[in-house]
Amino acid sequence: MSNSERLYLYPVWIRLWHLTNAILCLVLIVTGLSIQFSNPSVVLQFKVAVAIHNIAGVLLTLSYVVFFLGNLFTVNGKYYIFEVKGFITRLMKQFRYYTIGIFRKETPPFPVTMEQKFNPLQQFSYVILMYVLVPLAILSGIGLLYPQITVNSLLGTSGLNLTDLLHITAGFLITVFLCIHIYFCTIGKTSVSNFKSMIDGYHESH
Repeated sequence: MSNSERLYLYPVWIRLWHLTNAILCLVLIVTGLSIQFSNPSVVLQFKVAVAIHNIAGVLLTLSYVVFFLGNLFTVNGKYYIFEVKGFITRLMKQFRYYTIGIFRKETPPFPVTMEQKFNPLQQFSYVILMYVLVPLAILSGIGLLYPQITVNSLLGTSGLNLTDLLHITAGFLITVFLCIHIYFCTIGKTSVSNFKSMIDGYHESH
């Protein structure tokens, strides 16, 4: 493979953060299910699941701070900024590729480069995930951990119940994203090349 086909897109801090995030998310999913369906217990007993879930949640919050600061002070942040003009058209073009073009062996409409690590659909979903869903999960989790800071009621409904609903909804959507993310990671030069890139930092072009 020539050097022109390998792009160093994932520095060490990104790879360590990604691994940490993946482990913590899996722990939160398993413990969250154990809390939600505690009778009968899915995997862990309720008290154990709550304790582990809280610890993992705090660690994920710290991990998110690293991500946010990393995007703020390194070049990685530019990949999450997109031009609004024509974005819907680019989004639909990428969607067509994923649903039709990829099965026809067509060339990706937005190949990975040093300037464009994400295609429009990835960019949109990552922005929603990292700047909407994850913060919502963290903030609602803090509200559940310290219920005294939540509002007593909103529109005639318990503020704590609404906080719990937001937390479960965010957690569910993040879980769905992770499942889709793992599948799309198999769509690379080979079925394992995108996973390998999280080890050595290099993206292998088609």
